Amino acid sequence: MSIEQEVEALKSIPLFANIEPSRLKLMAFASERLVFKQGQELFHQGDAGDAAYILIDGDADVSVDTDAGALVVASFGKNDFVGEIAILCDVPRTATITAKSELITLKITKELFFNMVMDFPEMGVEVMRVLAQRLEHTTSRLTEARNALREKGSA
Repeated sequence: MSIEQEVEALKSIPLFANIEPSRLKLMAFASERLVFKQGQELFHQGDAGDAAYILIDGDADVSVDTDAGALVVASFGKNDFVGEIAILCDVPRTATITAKSELITLKITKELFFNMVMDFPEMGVEVMRVLAQRLEHTTSRLTEARNALREKGSA
């Protein structure tokens, strides 16, 4: 994939839609293109958060460790952005991301990510929007799970 193709891929991601192409070109050039095979982990829950990943092609599962083993809680695909929570909050990874198929990514280091947010405040607003949507989705799923457990317990 050429730099121009990576820039086009970045432009199709809402997070980067309003950033000028020359900046996206710099970002694509400064990021690392990685390919993961099916079943390979991008990162594991509890790892240090050193980078975020833009999924250029392929699909990935998000899982969390439970007493009963790994539980898949979400899936991501082309044009999604993963791993930003650990770099934004400076906390260990909150989940494990595993490739469901061959997965082509751009690895965005913490330093590059923060430089982009500082240069483009609208990108920070978009990050907040995406995180708020994920929080709402997670809260809904937790509520559904709690209600299912209550129903099971009263049966």
